[in-house]
Amino acid sequence: MTLHKIAKYAALNYLLLIPLGIFGIIYVPTSLIVADDITQTISNIKANEMLFRGSILSALTVQLFNIVLVILLFKLFTHVNKTMSYIMVIFSLLAVPIVFLNEINHIAVLSLIDSNSKHLILLCLDLHQHGIIIAQVFWGLWLFPLGYLVYKSGTVPKFIGVLLIIGCMGYVIDSFTLILFPSLGITFSEFTFIGEVIFPLWLLIKGVKQSKII
Repeated sequence: MTLHKIAKYAALNYLLLIPLGIFGIIYVPTSLIVADDITQTISNIKANEMLFRGSILSALTVQLFNIVLVILLFKLFTHVNKTMSYIMVIFSLLAVPIVFLNEINHIAVLSLIDSNSKHLILLCLDLHQHGIIIAQVFWGLWLFPLGYLVYKSGTVPKFIGVLLIIGCMGYVIDSFTLILFPSLGITFSEFTFIGEVIFPLWLLIKGVKQSKII
């Protein structure tokens, strides 16, 4: 398979996981979960159970896309620096089991939703949120070696590599900030994610040189 085709497949995977991730990890929880009001939260989940179940499926599907994506990116950039390529794969894959196990908390919510166990439901929702914070560390860390590989590749503009490294810092800072100062209410990744949009769009539109075969 040519590097050009690998780049296109990687771009499609990346662009598909973005809306899935937004839906499952951001949109549904923020729509249904009401801070400091577990009664209203339970009511919202009951009234939108399929939406809640869809968010679980979406979060899991994102991880499957992530596995395919990082394998494709490894093939695309391993000639640039094999060590950094392996580090990229390790950091990316470490988030996968964390998210899979973390979704058990949302499944537990569904099991408890018809009971009077408000405290247990609240605990499961809180644990899920903290699981996302932990996974977010690796969602950030894998972008550093990816950004380095992009910067050194010579086939993708260097500024995109810089943006990916900035994206790494945004996710990691957010995770540690949410753990140390949970009431701060500032999320840097809202402003540093742009590289994750530009990068797959570049691969999809421009691709890379077609001379090398994997």
